[in-house]
Amino acid sequence: MYKVAKASEYLVVTGLGINDINITKKAWILPGQSWTKFDVSPVNYTFEVQAMSAEKLPFVLPAVFTVGPRLDDEASLLKYAKLISPHDKYSNHVNDLVQGIIEGETRVLAASMTMEDIFKGTKQFKQEVFQKVQLELNQFGLLIYNANVKQLVDVPGHEYFSYLGQKTQMEAANQAKIDVAEARMKGEIGSKLRSGQTLQNAAKIDAETRIISTQREGEGKKEEIKVRTEVKVFENQREAEVAEANAVLAKKKAGWAKEAQVAEVEAEKAVALRDAELQKEVERMNALAMTEKLKAEFLSKASVEYETKVQEANWELYKKQKEAEAFLYEKEKEAEAQKATAEADFYRRKQIIDGDLYAKMKEAEGLKALAEAQGTYLRTLLESLGGNYGALRDYLMISGGMFQELAKINGEAIRGLQPKISIWTNGGSESNAEGGGSALREVAGIYKTLPPLFKTVHEQTGMMPPTWMGTLTNDSSQ
Repeated sequence: MYKVAKASEYLVVTGLGINDINITKKAWILPGQSWTKFDVSPVNYTFEVQAMSAEKLPFVLPAVFTVGPRLDDEASLLKYAKLISPHDKYSNHVNDLVQGIIEGETRVLAASMTMEDIFKGTKQFKQEVFQKVQLELNQFGLLIYNANVKQLVDVPGHEYFSYLGQKTQMEAANQAKIDVAEARMKGEIGSKLRSGQTLQNAAKIDAETRIISTQREGEGKKEEIKVRTEVKVFENQREAEVAEANAVLAKKKAGWAKEAQVAEVEAEKAVALRDAELQKEVERMNALAMTEKLKAEFLSKASVEYETKVQEANWELYKKQKEAEAFLYEKEKEAEAQKATAEADFYRRKQIIDGDLYAKMKEAEGLKALAEAQGTYLRTLLESLGGNYGALRDYLMISGGMFQELAKINGEAIRGLQPKISIWTNGGSESNAEGGGSALREVAGIYKTLPPLFKTVHEQTGMMPPTWMGTLTNDSSQ
């Protein structure tokens, strides 16, 4: 009988003429031989391995392993055919075998690493798990074709990764707030600086424009006064020339009208008189011109002084404005610095409070775990003692050393005491021997017990009995 295996299968033949087993893709099956087929396609195994780190923090490691027989090694294929192929590769037997190897190696490796190493070095952790599991699977002829380790998951009741994520998120949020505050501070400072420079430049240009305008107005007024003065002098000169021409004409008329000496005398007298008048007019004109000149000089000087005073006043005003602006800018910077300091102090205090809160939470979790462990221990003891609470109490007192402590405390309490023991006899045995007696004897017996009682009280406390009851003597008699 001729048998042929499929592409993903192998034939296992054993029996007559074969010492061990024969693995082949096709073969003649002879009488006395048996054969079977097994599938060599890999299988996916999905697990959630519960492990514990070196800090004793439990976690869940979801993993998916693709495992199948090693086809490139004949010895491994023989192992797989002998040990694994008789069972269904999807059966619980094979699944438990692979899962047990993977969980065991994963737990051993996780116990030697801290949670931080596992979380940060996921790739290295996966590689080490892959290598260690592969060493164990080699004895079954199995090969890991692919291993996918998913993100670590918290065990219910131990939210390590949740707290770690919250911590990272809060740190990122706080850092973002700090960056936004710094950017806002830089923007406000730059805006204020640009506004201040703009105002300063504008004020400077306005002041220079006013100074130049004032200078131009003064020069214009000065030129106007100068022109008016020159015009007035020219008019006076023209009037003098006209007057002189009139005098010459009058002289000629007098010469023409007079033919005699009288005419000559009159002409001379008229000339002298006219000369005096003209001299007077010239002097008057000279005085008038000098007056106008002095007026122009005084006016120019007053204008220059006025412009100088105005410029000085403008300079003082500009200087005081700049001082006020500098003082205001300094105060604004101080306020911004105080605000930044307050925000930094608030952030520091918030971080300290968050750290204290986290420490208190961890301390509370430790106390809770300790209380749960003690409760489990007491329940176990109580069950071992058959539910006898008295026996449990005695056991706890003995194991806790309470009886020893009580004995020690009692011993300390009576240490240093020096008790005094007094023995008194009042012949009571003889009276009792007589068998009977009256009520008076009973009262006498009671009174006989008072001296030793008073003596003992006096020795222990230093107190004396009242005088109406009696007094104590040195020989203890009453």
